[in-house]
Amino acid sequence: MLHTLKTAVSGAQILFVAFGALVLVPLLTGLHPAMALLGAGVGTLLFQLVTRRQVPIFLGSSFAFIAPIIFAMQTWGQAATQFGLFAAGFMYFVVAAIIKWRGMALIHRILPAVVIGPVIIVIGMSVAVAASGMAMGQAGGKQLIPYGSSILLAGISLATTIIVAVFAGGMLRLVPILSGVIVGYVASAVLGVVDFQHVADAPWFALPHFVQPEVNWAAALFMLPVAIAPAIEHIGGVMAVGKVAGNDYTASPGLHRTLAGDGLGVCFAGLIGGPPITTYAEVTGALMITRNFNPVIMTWAAGLAIILAFFGKFNAVLQSIPMPVMGGIMVLLFGTIASIGLKTMIDARVDLMVPRNLVIVAVVLTCGIGGLTVKIGAFNMVGVGLVSLLAIALNLLLPLQPVRRDGIAEGQDV
Repeated sequence: MLHTLKTAVSGAQILFVAFGALVLVPLLTGLHPAMALLGAGVGTLLFQLVTRRQVPIFLGSSFAFIAPIIFAMQTWGQAATQFGLFAAGFMYFVVAAIIKWRGMALIHRILPAVVIGPVIIVIGMSVAVAASGMAMGQAGGKQLIPYGSSILLAGISLATTIIVAVFAGGMLRLVPILSGVIVGYVASAVLGVVDFQHVADAPWFALPHFVQPEVNWAAALFMLPVAIAPAIEHIGGVMAVGKVAGNDYTASPGLHRTLAGDGLGVCFAGLIGGPPITTYAEVTGALMITRNFNPVIMTWAAGLAIILAFFGKFNAVLQSIPMPVMGGIMVLLFGTIASIGLKTMIDARVDLMVPRNLVIVAVVLTCGIGGLTVKIGAFNMVGVGLVSLLAIALNLLLPLQPVRRDGIAEGQDV
């Protein structure tokens, strides 16, 4: 009994670490936080089913889909967006099949750092304007919250997140987003910006609102390429967890199984109206501190997430978080995502003095951040989906430069 209680507490701790990032994505994109909790919980259980509960991973909302979801919601509506997110899960199955067939060699050929890096930068920077607008209390060109209060709240939330991320130690350092949200929310309540009436009116128990998906192939084709970056991120996440736990999960249960499990979770989350899910570095950090690598704790974390999805007042509190609080955190978050893309190219030593590399990076950044749209009849390609395909095509079509004396092609990432 005592052992079970310790395992349950460990599971609650994992959910606490992942919670801030998990609910942030639906709050930013207009999806319901209850569906994010339900998608993460059930998605993690599906992952454990496919991987035979061998890997200590909890899957939460993916930041890579924030900008695409916002665009898709504005363009096609939620029902079509859900179908697109459901379809995005199949990209994981494609990558899993390639790895099972040819190993990682073909993946590195199709998706080297010079392709993945600038795409990740676009993911972060494409919603920079939205982040600044929310920090100023603006949406749709209108000032919804007074400018002075908005800037103050955004600054408090941002400062708290930065301080915790840089100066905190132990478990606290793993929850900078959650810390920023809590402090910003308290400050908002003091300033009278929070509307508590919605919380008071919410029932204690409530079934999550389900929106039936609508088949829309334009939304599906838009979302499919977006899944490439988080699928590659998944591989890195599994390798990181393996190093921490001292097990090679790429061999057993195998990357093809972990990718398939993640993809199945993405399909489920998209189908019910939650954001796609992915591995969390915060959870890996928690494992490093606690040294508890028992996958059962992830089962408890998933179960608790599912329970919270049906807690009506809790979800009402999440939805009452003022826009500037989220905007302040977004300012740091989206810049961090872009920095990861930059780090990807630096780690791979991508040489931008090589013409082919410069062309790929330049085209991706300009088209992605500039919002270039390709229209073919009623079908539109824009943003991350478009630049992902452009980057892959340019990488495959542009020839590598002649080999230098050190035996490395001038256009090759090393």
